[in-house]
Amino acid sequence: MAGERAGTEARTRLDEDVRTGGWFREFPGRETSVGEARAWARHLLAGRVGAGVLDDVLLLLSEVLTNAVVHSRSGEEESGRVTVRVVWIGEAVYIAVTDAGSPDRRPAVRAAALDDDGGRGLLLVETIAASWGSHAEAAGRSVWFSVSA
Repeated sequence: MAGERAGTEARTRLDEDVRTGGWFREFPGRETSVGEARAWARHLLAGRVGAGVLDDVLLLLSEVLTNAVVHSRSGEEESGRVTVRVVWIGEAVYIAVTDAGSPDRRPAVRAAALDDDGGRGLLLVETIAASWGSHAEAAGRSVWFSVSA
């Protein structure tokens, strides 16, 4: 019982670190923000994590942020915004992308046809990330992932 409690307390502390710690930046809800967010995250993490980990984080950030601007109100509204949070906690990098949400779309891994131009982003996230998920926010939703450093 004490081990379970300690594990829960540690997990709660980690969740709080991810929600409030690290760095965060708001970007316009446009596809051009994907490159800007990648450059920003690269600047933050270069020298802190290995090159392979950094490559994985940047690829997954691109996929999740692209989904946010293509499939949420953040990308549909002129003033739409997305927020990216980057947290490095020694053994892992956590990324959370928060957008304005969408009433009829939820993040889900799907099987794309071979000739589809898209639809593989969350499959990549599921394959590469140590963990990932999504949850509702007061004004939208967040999709997050972690990559072991």
